[in-house]
Amino acid sequence: MPTRRTILAVSTGAAATALVRPGIALAATRSDIGVSAYAFPLSSVQLLSSPFTANAGRTQSYLLFLDNDRMLHTFRLNVGLSSSATACGGWESPTTELRGHSTGHLLSALAQAYAGSGNTAFKTKGDQLVTVLAQCQARAATAGYNTGYLSAFPESFIDRVEARQSVWAPYYTLHKIMAGLLDMHLLAGNAQALTVLTGMASWVKFRNDRLTQTQRQNMLDTEFGGMNEVLTNLYQLTGDANHLAAAQQFDHAEIFDPLASNTDALNNYHANTQIPKIIGAIREYHATGTTRYRDIAVNFWDIVTKHHTYAIGGNSNGEYFKAPDRIASELSDTTAECCNVYNMLKLTRQLFLTNPARADYMDYYEKAVYNQTLASQDPNSSHGFQCYYVPLRAGGIKTYSNDYNSFVCCHGTGMESNTKYNDSIYFHDGGSTLYVNLFIPSVLTWSARGVTIRQDTTFPDAGATKLTVTGSGTFTVKVRIPAWATGAQLKVNGTAQAAPQPGTYATIARTWASGDVVDLTLPMALTRESANDNSTVQAVKVGPIVLGGLFGTNNLSALPVLDPATLTATSTPLQYTANGVTLQPFYKVHGQRYSVYWSVTGGGPTLPAFVAYYPFDNSAADATGNGKTATLSNTTYTTGRTGSAVGLNGTNGYVSLPAGILNGATAFSIALWVRIDTLTSWTRVFDFGTGTGVNMFLTPRSSAGTARFAITTGGAGGEQRIDAPAALPVGAWTHVAVTRSGNLGILYVNGAEVARNASLTLSPSSLGNTTQNWLGRSQYADPYLSGAIDSVRLYSRALTASEVAGFNSAGN
Repeated sequence: MPTRRTILAVSTGAAATALVRPGIALAATRSDIGVSAYAFPLSSVQLLSSPFTANAGRTQSYLLFLDNDRMLHTFRLNVGLSSSATACGGWESPTTELRGHSTGHLLSALAQAYAGSGNTAFKTKGDQLVTVLAQCQARAATAGYNTGYLSAFPESFIDRVEARQSVWAPYYTLHKIMAGLLDMHLLAGNAQALTVLTGMASWVKFRNDRLTQTQRQNMLDTEFGGMNEVLTNLYQLTGDANHLAAAQQFDHAEIFDPLASNTDALNNYHANTQIPKIIGAIREYHATGTTRYRDIAVNFWDIVTKHHTYAIGGNSNGEYFKAPDRIASELSDTTAECCNVYNMLKLTRQLFLTNPARADYMDYYEKAVYNQTLASQDPNSSHGFQCYYVPLRAGGIKTYSNDYNSFVCCHGTGMESNTKYNDSIYFHDGGSTLYVNLFIPSVLTWSARGVTIRQDTTFPDAGATKLTVTGSGTFTVKVRIPAWATGAQLKVNGTAQAAPQPGTYATIARTWASGDVVDLTLPMALTRESANDNSTVQAVKVGPIVLGGLFGTNNLSALPVLDPATLTATSTPLQYTANGVTLQPFYKVHGQRYSVYWSVTGGGPTLPAFVAYYPFDNSAADATGNGKTATLSNTTYTTGRTGSAVGLNGTNGYVSLPAGILNGATAFSIALWVRIDTLTSWTRVFDFGTGTGVNMFLTPRSSAGTARFAITTGGAGGEQRIDAPAALPVGAWTHVAVTRSGNLGILYVNGAEVARNASLTLSPSSLGNTTQNWLGRSQYADPYLSGAIDSVRLYSRALTASEVAGFNSAGN
């Protein structure tokens, strides 16, 4: 049996062209629960010329090139039908246990290509595949299989899964076939595809109904793709509760239970086995309203994007999640499996539909789609050959699939990823609000409002985009202002609007006239992103675009050294040089060895004096414009000192600030307002660290009965402390501040100094790149804070006593 790490050779092929556009996708019977944003049909968004259309064109050529009979060969043989077609190789060979999965991906890609382009050749080809698959399913009993069974391998593979015998991943393949059939029905209007799919779904429930709960849970240890997702989607389409019941039989407690309690237990789990399960969880929330499913999905996304994700947006080393925050220590030739980012983007999209107020969902989407998805197709192949992994070791080089002798998992997801670039640029709220999420040249036809929106941009070569309205009416446009876009400027018909805050959506509500223009300028700073586990290992970025250093044939044995002071812009957009090495956008790096990460010397992270400010006025944005957007978990907004504040429930509510927010600071200040509703020992006002060994915190009441600030790099036994004379007050807004300059640390309460420590030798720089920077939550298993937090300020300098007193007296 081949391993999932098989890398196959590359070959080339021919091209194809798109024609007219189809109508709207078929509607579902059941409305989704708990969503606030909705997608436009693929047919409503036309891509204009860009690197995305180039990628899509190559993939579309490949879809039309593939021989249907070769893709159906093992399906026919599996039910005793003759086939004279040449067998495929790679993971589709007649002896490979995963055979058939690529035909499912092909169905989805053909349906998407048809829906997005209108070229009926894609629909015709997909319809032909469905016809033969229906013939194969109809012969299930003749072949000795149970009614409804359809695959390219015998049903005995399922027996082996249920008996816990060695077999690759048969339900994984079945999921791909079922998802492809559903896409052919929804996007290409193929009624027969739904009939075949419904038969397969009934067969799935028949198989699993015979098992005990223990047997089912044991079976789920074998990779099963997104079976819970496709069955839930089928339930939403048909309203048949049997499909939901079948979906929930794939709820994997071993994975779901820790995530439901926001515990990161992902270390040493196969990454792409887990991500589709979580997509299923958010869809189960949309189908049932059960918030546990939503929490599982939200927690998983937060955990993976903050603690397991490389600078390019991908995750996994050797296909497995590693211990949290291991990034610099996990650079190899088998990093960032492309299937993982395909599924993370699917999950991100569903979470955005659930909570479109979180701009960080689409910030991540942007990061991953440019730096991995766009980067993983070979532009020199007319058929859009696809990476399996994206190597991130120094001296790595991308390798690609081929026409018929690859068919690895990422070959299949690559066909899908490159036929749906238009699915997440725009969304609507079901009424009069439009979300503009990505800066990709395109034309949106918003039929419900009778308008079109044309987006003209050369982003990311230039940090600007223009939206032109054709038609008229009263509606609201919400434009994402990325967290990286400090100093963004927004104009409507040439008139400047209020300065938009990074990490939020700028809102333009007006009565629009045909010809109205929105201009958005997005300054793209040259920055560096540190690895979570080593602040000197860094990737270079311009705005959200990761740069790769070009090393030709030089197979590096260690990270190249970079002095940031040597980075020099060239006349080519987004291209720099440093010590004779050229750096360019990673998505353009092909055919040579490269390095994404560098060992950075000198010029380390430079913090502004005013690092971040969180007024929490119904927003988690950083009001300094530095882009340090906070993340709220299980919180609500409540009445603050002025405006609103973040309410903390004392059970599981807290605020996360970005990783490394005070990294490198020797002097610092943290000042904020806190209202404590229930005083419990060892709760935290704030706690910045990487676990119980390395952190700094402020507790309203320690075991000594008084408020305490402590900082340590050696656990509780190594704490340096500032102990107040009393606990913080209960039931009233209290201003607290901690400052350090030199070795002097001072604790202030309500504008007055209450304690100091002149031997505070540790500072935030001693803690390194802290990744768990929390308000209201402890690094330990201590209680969560019950109360509210407001007006949080962070500085890389020590505030004076008069400045602290001024904040207290001003109430801000």
